[in-house]
Amino acid sequence: MNDAVQTARQPATETALDFDAIVIGAGVSGLYQLYRLRELGMTVRVFEAGSNVGGTWYWNRYPGARFDSESWTYGYSFSQELLDEWDWDEHFSGQPENERYLNFVTDKFDLRRDIQFRTTVTAAHYQEDGNCWKVTLHDGSQYTARFLVTAVGVLSASVLPRIPGIETFKGQSCHTHNWPKEPVSFAGKRVAVIGTGATGIQAITEIAKTAGHLTVFQRTAQWSAPLHNSKVTPEEMADIRKNYADIFAKCQETVGCFIHAPDPRSALEVTPEEREAFWEKRYGEPGFGIWMGNFRDVLVDREANRLMSDWLAAKIRGRVTDPVVAEKLVPKTHGFGMRRVPLESGYFEVYNQPNVKLVDLAETPIESVTPEGIRTSDTDYQFDMIIYATGFDAITGAFDQIDIRGTGGVSLKEKWANGPVTLLGILVDGFPNFMMVMGPHAGLGNFPRAVEYTSDWVTALIGHARDSGLTRVDATPEAAKGWTDHVIETNEGLLFTEVDSWMTGINRNLEGKQVRRVMRYSGGHPAFRQRCDAVSAGGYRELALS
Repeated sequence: MNDAVQTARQPATETALDFDAIVIGAGVSGLYQLYRLRELGMTVRVFEAGSNVGGTWYWNRYPGARFDSESWTYGYSFSQELLDEWDWDEHFSGQPENERYLNFVTDKFDLRRDIQFRTTVTAAHYQEDGNCWKVTLHDGSQYTARFLVTAVGVLSASVLPRIPGIETFKGQSCHTHNWPKEPVSFAGKRVAVIGTGATGIQAITEIAKTAGHLTVFQRTAQWSAPLHNSKVTPEEMADIRKNYADIFAKCQETVGCFIHAPDPRSALEVTPEEREAFWEKRYGEPGFGIWMGNFRDVLVDREANRLMSDWLAAKIRGRVTDPVVAEKLVPKTHGFGMRRVPLESGYFEVYNQPNVKLVDLAETPIESVTPEGIRTSDTDYQFDMIIYATGFDAITGAFDQIDIRGTGGVSLKEKWANGPVTLLGILVDGFPNFMMVMGPHAGLGNFPRAVEYTSDWVTALIGHARDSGLTRVDATPEAAKGWTDHVIETNEGLLFTEVDSWMTGINRNLEGKQVRRVMRYSGGHPAFRQRCDAVSAGGYRELALS
């Protein structure tokens, strides 16, 4: 071990630390962060609650789970060998292939030896006398490290609805996030699905194919558009591989790191015929183009958004046979794109099947779960299986599950009680040597594209600390406030900020999550990278280094 690493490992008390860095989570971000820290020659331990790698793609095994980013834009870009060796099977890859891919990466780069599985981190306390972190695991064991990096995911803390009697149900039940590893059969069964967000839409479409009878309990209707998935032919894969550099460069240019960029025109400046032809084209293309590649003003101008919403509502009505059911499936509480837009593969046609029933909870709310099924305000339903597609305590939820305490014993949950305060979505003032990959206020979007940049930035900062003999790296309160104020400013004027959703910090299933808060940076990833690059290029003046 070189002298710089040895210096970084020794706290002020001269007591040896267990590791240079501890990473929480072995999903897309944790695996890459481990790879990068290893390149610095550091000793690293990753703690992972699951029995294997994958994060989102380990836990979410529900039917229909798949990418809605193009597979070949979602994979890692850091290794040419990896790009040369891995062939994607589908343009929008399903969970089994995604899990195989992440295991392939793990084994190719021998990452598994530094990961401790079936291990839940319950607490992480900063030790001021040693400028290090003490991490406590579920079995009471403790480990110390100079740096603590969280890679806990944006949507990883699943939430059950606040419905009385959930524990009394005698049949099989689960949240989609905690889907069983063993095969689940729906044949001949009476199945209930609660929730019609992105997860619910994927699961409902698949479950309806084989269920004896499926009852969907819709809490909020969603704008959704076709995914248009297909197999990747060998010829297409060869072309993709040849163009990887251009593909990743395109992702770097766009607001959300997707290959889809907004059309520079206004929806209001073209003729109705041009507008509808453009939307028809987008509706017929694969992926997020209809959301991320729409007219530039659809997500910010009310009239443009109304026109788009009316156009898409007509599409829904045209695909659902029963006009009463169709009307229930048309969102009335928000315009197109104000929530995350799910992509679907025949979702609306599901409701034309004789074995599927839609229950609108706005009309007949659920009163309780019973031992036999679900009781609404007008009916008792009997089920063999209840599936909760009820979402997550997004962005901050996974942090809240760990007792994280910084200087003076201040807890992160208390510090964020009125909303997150961060520097670049990576650092939190008063929590030295603590860094978040894809924390609140970060540049979100096509996840691995954002992860690689953020992890590289974290790695550079840790390398700078090591090479400079620094043992304490902290954001200044002024810089954290400045960034948080800027994040709030980037959300002004965007229509999505007026809607209750996980993107605005609202979760009707959780106490204390009923007030809208700014949870993400909305200035676009190019601008996010520019701000982060300025901090590192300026010698980290926004940080207190010692």
